Amino acid sequence: MKRIILIAVLLLTALTASAQSGKSIYQKYSDAENVSAVYISPAMFRLIGKIPDLEVGDNHVNLAPLIRSLSGLYIINSENARVNEKLSSEVSRFISNGRYELLMESKDGGEVVRMYTVGTEKVVNSFVMIAADGPEATFICLDGQMDRQELETVLVETVAD
Repeated sequence: MKRIILIAVLLLTALTASAQSGKSIYQKYSDAENVSAVYISPAMFRLIGKIPDLEVGDNHVNLAPLIRSLSGLYIINSENARVNEKLSSEVSRFISNGRYELLMESKDGGEVVRMYTVGTEKVVNSFVMIAADGPEATFICLDGQMDRQELETVLVETVAD
């Protein structure tokens, strides 16, 4: 009996861990009322050829290496208060699984933005951003094998301007 309970607990844990992903959050909320959703597949990233440098303020940012390293991009933008509450709660559970670390938090006049990453010192496997501003909430998840230094350079240059 103990063995059956242990196996059931392990299976439940495995299912819970695999169910929590940017893709599952996207799938859960992408069809909700007053929600805009964008998914970009690995095939689309392969189609993207040479991307010109992006001008952010006075800096030129080369996004091509970062974009080619992505395997999925999930964006949810919601103006549905009920969805916002559930989305925020689900993202909190998603990132609190112990693997994600807070990269940055910004609070300004009611707007709250938090960015998280998971990976190694050299590679980011997932980047998550959650932003809330009054009646609007945005969730962004980038999955792939992103060079940490390239990602942080893009983020710092973008946020600084």
